[in-house]
Amino acid sequence: MDVDTRQVEDVARELYIRALKVLPDDIKAGFARLDRDETDAGGKRVLGTMIRNIEVAESTDNLLCQDTGIPIYNVTLGRNVHVDGVDLEAAIVRGCERATREHPLRSSIVHPITRENRHTSSGTRVPVIHVAFSERTDELAIEMIPKGSGSENNSWLRMAVPADGVAAIERFVIDCVLDAGGRTCPPTIVGVGVGGSADLCVHLAKVAATRALGSVCDDPEGAKLERALSAVVNELGIGPQGLGGDATSFAVHVELAATHITMNPVAVNMQCHSARRARAVLTPAAVTYGF
Repeated sequence: MDVDTRQVEDVARELYIRALKVLPDDIKAGFARLDRDETDAGGKRVLGTMIRNIEVAESTDNLLCQDTGIPIYNVTLGRNVHVDGVDLEAAIVRGCERATREHPLRSSIVHPITRENRHTSSGTRVPVIHVAFSERTDELAIEMIPKGSGSENNSWLRMAVPADGVAAIERFVIDCVLDAGGRTCPPTIVGVGVGGSADLCVHLAKVAATRALGSVCDDPEGAKLERALSAVVNELGIGPQGLGGDATSFAVHVELAATHITMNPVAVNMQCHSARRARAVLTPAAVTYGF
């Protein structure tokens, strides 16, 4: 399949707008579950307000949150997909910039030192673009995630001592959730990376935080850790928006990588309750949008 980068540009533009306006079905189902199980009266009222906010935003074609986030595009190339990588990246940047100008969207991206804002949601190395590969033959998939600063500011890395084992991982994650409190606009998805190098570990935490609810870590030990931590964090009493209650988190997600015998990196990255993402699959026949 030969990829038309003009089509990629259009898709990148559309995905940014869709991600900001429509909450994925799995997150809505997560809200319904938390609302059903919430035992704190105040927490239940807050959840009801949050659910109503989502309904109003979608019914009036407004943004789910004023924070348009730092734009992240995850690209997956099938075996028989042919495209110039430089042109592909340039097309995604153009699409991101067009969404910001043409919608228009608030640009949240600035130079890290001068704080200059180009008002294009782009800058040096932004949008963030990750490329992976798939067994699927004639398929190019693009996922767009606008990661808000309220969640991204709550990110941690610890180079744990291997001898301390799983208990050290669990303590670190719980301490991070307590430290974040209501700053991440809970209920959250708590992403945990374990293993790899320091930079890979942080990346894995981000992958975990932006996974769909209901998905499970491929590694059985990671899945076991997910189940244990998901139960514990909702016993901390932080609750929705940090105002108390049971619904601190939709889930804890874990991603693992092999690591060095004398290291055990652990990272935490959180996703806020407005866990926005949008996905498109390009094939020779059509472009299909979803989550």
